[in-house]
Amino acid sequence: MIQRFSHISIYVIDQNAAYDFYVNKLGFDVHTDATMDGGFRWLTVCPKGQPDLEIALMPCDPGPMMDQETSDMLRTLVSKGAIGSGVLETADIQKTYEELKSKGVEFSSPPTERFYGIEALFKDNSGNWFSLSERKEPQAQAAGRK
Repeated sequence: MIQRFSHISIYVIDQNAAYDFYVNKLGFDVHTDATMDGGFRWLTVCPKGQPDLEIALMPCDPGPMMDQETSDMLRTLVSKGAIGSGVLETADIQKTYEELKSKGVEFSSPPTERFYGIEALFKDNSGNWFSLSERKEPQAQAAGRK
């Protein structure tokens, strides 16, 4: 039986730049940074407080998993911001939004009230977009569904 997700991948244009963005701007911890056979860099980061979920910052480079044509297509899609990578939660969205903006994170929308909570959208330095969200209390969400 499958019990949990342990790793997910986010495709990035440049691993060094992604390292800087995820560690120095978003404040993630580096879990693994190792060079494997053939020079492949296995780079994973984790949100603080969630060390059991490793996010592999995967380069959009050709290799055993994709040919040059696929690599070029993926690089184009990531760069254009056509790939959404997920939702990052925070307990205080306004504070987190201000902290990230001060570090140079570019938001496409400020914190905005939604039925599920408050959400702001941003992109990483490769072009992947994320939702930064502060959840509503469960009772408030349930009341909104009635």
